[in-house]
Amino acid sequence: MRANDAINGLILIIFAVAMIALTAAFPEFPGQHYGPSLFPRVLGALLIICGGLLMWRGLAARRAGAPLVYMAAWTRQPWRVGSFFLMLVSLLIYILVAETVGFIPIAFLCMLALFLWFGVRPITAVIVGVVATLTIHWFFATLLRVPLPRGWLDAIL
Repeated sequence: MRANDAINGLILIIFAVAMIALTAAFPEFPGQHYGPSLFPRVLGALLIICGGLLMWRGLAARRAGAPLVYMAAWTRQPWRVGSFFLMLVSLLIYILVAETVGFIPIAFLCMLALFLWFGVRPITAVIVGVVATLTIHWFFATLLRVPLPRGWLDAIL
């Protein structure tokens, strides 16, 4: 199913306004003119602009006769529908088991499963899965200091 850009733009604007509203409760840092709410508010403002552009484009297409909602061509191909749902299932599995299993094992397994599903050769899938998982972990855990779940590897990390 594909929605007109006017609908997508409106949804984007609603989420951006909600995100900006939620930053009102963020604490301010004493002695600074900005705090933890600055980045989400800037991002929210940019998303509102993008949503407005999407709505403008969608309304122009609607005036030209485009439908509000229609089924995209890929929805008639079972392999692609399966790929779509496999992506959703892998995200759901990550959300449900990441705290217990840990980021590194579950991210690697999800990437490996997706690579193999999309036809990547097994040895390439394993190598790229390991490198990508470790690179993502290094970037988020070390550089950005995001506390990724350690799970089974808690004693090692």
